[in-house]
Amino acid sequence: MSATTLPAVTLTESAASHIAEIIGEPNPEGKGLRIYIETGGCSGMSYAMEIAPRKTGDEEFSAHGVKLFVEERGLVYLAGSVIDYRDGLTGAGFRITNPNAKQTCGCGKSFEA
Repeated sequence: MSATTLPAVTLTESAASHIAEIIGEPNPEGKGLRIYIETGGCSGMSYAMEIAPRKTGDEEFSAHGVKLFVEERGLVYLAGSVIDYRDGLTGAGFRITNPNAKQTCGCGKSFEA
């Protein structure tokens, strides 16, 4: 299965709104939320994110007026995932619901594929 046939990574309206707030307007550099996978963490792989422009090899998605960039090698692990932003009593931050994760750690920042 190639990256182009994998399901998209989705941003919720809440996540998109928070990203837009961080980036601000105007956005001449074309920045968005860039997500990639790093080795390590409690469960073997960790999610990493940054506000940045698209890098060579990134897949680009958009939702609710903002851009999401996913590193090509991480797309197979993130395909079909939903990225949300929550601000609650237990803390604020992006949350990833990943249908490919066999197991996640308690903090939700790492997973096993």
